[in-house]
Amino acid sequence: MKKYLVIGNPIQHSLSPKLHNYWISKNNIAAFYDKKKLDISELKNLIKEVREKKIDGINVTVPFKNSVIPFLDKLSSEAEKTQSVNTIYLKDENVIGHNTDIEGFELAIKHINYEISDKKVLLLGAGGVSPSIIVALNKMNAKKILISNRTQSKAEILKKTFNEIQIVEWGVIPDFDMIINATSLGLKKDENIEIDYSKIGSDKFFYDVIYNPSETGFLKSAKKIGSKTENGKKMFIYQARASFKIWNTIEPKIDNDVMELLN
Repeated sequence: MKKYLVIGNPIQHSLSPKLHNYWISKNNIAAFYDKKKLDISELKNLIKEVREKKIDGINVTVPFKNSVIPFLDKLSSEAEKTQSVNTIYLKDENVIGHNTDIEGFELAIKHINYEISDKKVLLLGAGGVSPSIIVALNKMNAKKILISNRTQSKAEILKKTFNEIQIVEWGVIPDFDMIINATSLGLKKDENIEIDYSKIGSDKFFYDVIYNPSETGFLKSAKKIGSKTENGKKMFIYQARASFKIWNTIEPKIDNDVMELLN
């Protein structure tokens, strides 16, 4: 029986096992998908298990998308560009790190028919998923990408790779059309991003990469001012589909049953 894992810290919020095991069952695959909370010191041995064919595939979430890279043999072009890995698999005896977050974000935005081109986008956070979102925004021809991070030096590191982004001081709200929460703020109950929502017009689009909880404090605050909101559920589903296809050479269906499964 094949074995798959999602690793992270925290990990209890992850619905990856629920989704992947549903697809595994639907496609009659002899496999099981689990989740595991890890410390960074355990990454090396875990990747060794992939190399030894004890684990067939791994999904990576916060905070290991970058820190897992030194233990891998090769990176896909997407993972190389973003220095962010969320999917791991063995191919020709090499442990490969790939990034399906770019595809996940792009398809999620297309799914809801939101037009990114000519939009000014404010990205909150400079962590693991942020480079993937920047690449996707560029692919979709965003007019301007602004980034704000609590630790500004991390945003400055990101700018070395993506010179086109503009850094904004944390807490300052520039003119934008779409704002994306790519931080972990909101995973815990009662967490919110401390910005002055009253100064933001109701014609803005608030997007949160967090999907569990389905409505973070960030999105609740946006709804109060009448703004359009979207959580990260569709991004999560589309990036998961891409991982599933890599591991099983089957593209699972995304239908209403899948959407309802994660509600």
